[in-house]
Amino acid sequence: MFKEIVFLIIFLIMLLILALPLGGYMAKIFTGQVTFFSRILSPLEKLVYKISGINENTEMTWTTYTFSFLIFTFYGFICLFLLQGLQEFLPFNPQKFGPVRWDTALNTAVSFVTNTNWQSYSGEEIMSYLTQMLGLTVQNFLSAASGIAVAIAFIRGFTRINTNTIGNFWVDLTRSMIYILLPFSIVLAFVFISEGMIQNLRPYSGFQTLEGGNQILPFGPVASQIAIKFLGTNGGGFFNANSSHPFENPTPVTNFLQILAMLLIPVALPFTFGILINKRRQGWAIFSVMLILYLTGFAISVYSESQGNPLLAKLGITNGYMGTNMEGKEVRFGIIQSVLFAQTTTSTSCGGVNSMHDSFLPLTGLVLLFNIAIGEIIFGGVGVGLIGLLINAVLTMFIVGLMIGRSPEFLGKKLEPFEMLMSAVSILSMPICVLLFSGIAISTAVGLSSLNNVGPHGLSEILYAFASPAGNNGSAFAGINANTLFYNFTTSLAMIIGRFTTIIPALAIAGSLAEKKIVPESSASFSTDVPLFVWLLVAVVILVGGLNYFPVLALGPILEHLLMYSGVTF
Repeated sequence: MFKEIVFLIIFLIMLLILALPLGGYMAKIFTGQVTFFSRILSPLEKLVYKISGINENTEMTWTTYTFSFLIFTFYGFICLFLLQGLQEFLPFNPQKFGPVRWDTALNTAVSFVTNTNWQSYSGEEIMSYLTQMLGLTVQNFLSAASGIAVAIAFIRGFTRINTNTIGNFWVDLTRSMIYILLPFSIVLAFVFISEGMIQNLRPYSGFQTLEGGNQILPFGPVASQIAIKFLGTNGGGFFNANSSHPFENPTPVTNFLQILAMLLIPVALPFTFGILINKRRQGWAIFSVMLILYLTGFAISVYSESQGNPLLAKLGITNGYMGTNMEGKEVRFGIIQSVLFAQTTTSTSCGGVNSMHDSFLPLTGLVLLFNIAIGEIIFGGVGVGLIGLLINAVLTMFIVGLMIGRSPEFLGKKLEPFEMLMSAVSILSMPICVLLFSGIAISTAVGLSSLNNVGPHGLSEILYAFASPAGNNGSAFAGINANTLFYNFTTSLAMIIGRFTTIIPALAIAGSLAEKKIVPESSASFSTDVPLFVWLLVAVVILVGGLNYFPVLALGPILEHLLMYSGVTF
């Protein structure tokens, strides 16, 4: 246990060492300041503006900013959908794959433009190299850059006074791509290649196994896709086995870097937030909330897995510390790194996995479900995670205002009915979506037809199948066949609802706040950069999530945990 604790401490220290300067770097980028890379990358930025006809000095209202984001997403969807349908006529298709089935193509296009990267298919079996590179990898960049851009626009709502503009979407998008995602992904991809991750355009090749049989090994441009997969918290793996595949995650170094990359930008953004609002302590307060929730979930999961499965103990299998329940885990790296990977991928919106979440014990499954179901605000996706937690902070300050009999305000801006309405829409849309679609699935034959397990575990599989797309996560319990017309269509709707009911209300709030003046602090003001606020925000997140999902969680993983100790399996 001592080694695991030391590993976690080293990991968190390294994360902070990288995230703190990155937070300052991003603050400089979006305020137009000169950075270390400006001399190299600024000409590229100017070239993009010239080719695209963008005036970087033009500001947008929140409605124009929202329209730009929506039309950009829509065109990305059309291009990716057509690319999948036409791939048999296009180059870089050495396996001669035909068109992707229309409902799978629809689901995949929605998935990648919403930064969900939910995959109901096996990429190495149906996607050409061109589709993987020009379609999936490009959208990994664009959807992540869109999330960062919207987060910066949302922050501007708190910093601007008496104006109706919140920035320029095209400028924010371009800077996110050129100064953050592209250079960091290039460096990470080369590191991955140096560790043995493949990057080529070779046709699939046959090899003879040790048993004398034949096996086809898939190849492809993997490292370039995996780098942005994690840095952009996308999660779209090249292979169906994702990061448990040795070509996609070959060594302990790549495993460590993949976990680190998932958290890097989401952890840096609270510090960017603190710098942009000129209140660094506020950035630390938001980061503290995220870290408390993250470590709490990790501790519960480690405890659950360390107890082992009592049913295996009854069979005479040793139930020592981390000595059992390795089925479905990443045996190369052990339980701790399997749990850390799972906790990280569900606390961000990455969705990449190095072990099967369906194989974790019920309490661990409960934690993973909860991480996603509360809207993935424990670090969350790049940009969107910070937005979600700040919207919860708005709700917290509204509750505080009711308690102390004072008009609610946050960061000097009064919170009025419009802000509360938009916050309610953002917070409640996801649980309504998840519970509604899950209810339809368990009530219909078509919803139950591809289920592998019955009882409470089967309920958890269905709940996860909708929580993950609605939370724009993309990971799966891996116990349900989601590549059916019913699940492809319903999860597509869930992804759209999850993405746009977070971003559109956030931009609306930003536009409203930007028009307001700053209310000076007084002795009656409630400080939001102190431990009391941190614990209030943690409590609100847990209580709101608990109230929304407690009945279905009680019938799913909690009931399964109790029945497991009674000798019942599913």
